[in-house]
Amino acid sequence: MSVTDVRKPHTPHGLVIRELHELRELESVDALFGKIWGSAPGSSPMGVEQMRALSYAGNYVAGAFEEGDDGHGQLVGASVAFFAAPAGEALHSHVTGALPGHRAGLALKLHQRQWALARGLQRITWTYDPLVRRNAHFNLTKLGARPVEYLPSFYGAMDDVINGGDDSDRALIAWELDHSAVIAAAASRPAPVVVPDDAATALSVREGLPAVGRCDAATLLVEVPPDIEGLRRTDAGAAKAWRLAMREVLGGLLADGARVTGFHDRTSYVVERDTTA
Repeated sequence: MSVTDVRKPHTPHGLVIRELHELRELESVDALFGKIWGSAPGSSPMGVEQMRALSYAGNYVAGAFEEGDDGHGQLVGASVAFFAAPAGEALHSHVTGALPGHRAGLALKLHQRQWALARGLQRITWTYDPLVRRNAHFNLTKLGARPVEYLPSFYGAMDDVINGGDDSDRALIAWELDHSAVIAAAASRPAPVVVPDDAATALSVREGLPAVGRCDAATLLVEVPPDIEGLRRTDAGAAKAWRLAMREVLGGLLADGARVTGFHDRTSYVVERDTTA
């Protein structure tokens, strides 16, 4: 498959993905985002006015609908993205949200990929919380994307249910749309993650808290806590410790030119360092 191959991706049975333009559709997206993020009314991650403007200007605003027996579809996921620099090469996906149990998140991302390829784009970027295991697994394994930059407190403090007032550190991820790993992942054949025997553990979970290890090996494992969202609700001090440890270890490694090459065993980033310099 090449960048000129824009065949329609497989969509789970009963799920329809389509672009959205009408105000009533965008209002439904706003309500869905508010439900997913637990936001106060009028403070969802993307408002109706912004979605209306982006859609009208030719950017990506799409919804995933589960078809019902009555012929009407229920909105179960949505995604909003806009053209980014370098012009003509990239799309930035600002927000994607989906209700659990419908497989809408993956379907939306694959639809977004084909939309971008059809317009001659080479990559899609977005940010995510590097402390959330399921998101790391989804982004790196299911999609074949890779974190390329660590962004401390990118959005400031976020007081929704998911973020719980924690610092909004984010990893910027790049999805190179025609890369072999991305093509394989899009075909549900993700490349296996290989961890050499001499890999060292740079960050691990020890009795629920972060334990910083050695960072001088060529291959490093950076473990993610099992449930950071639950930890924010039950032990804010431990959640803060994880934020600072991930910022120090993963953020420091990326700043020093290391590359994240995969997510191992649904638990740990695999990081490769150049030890020849």
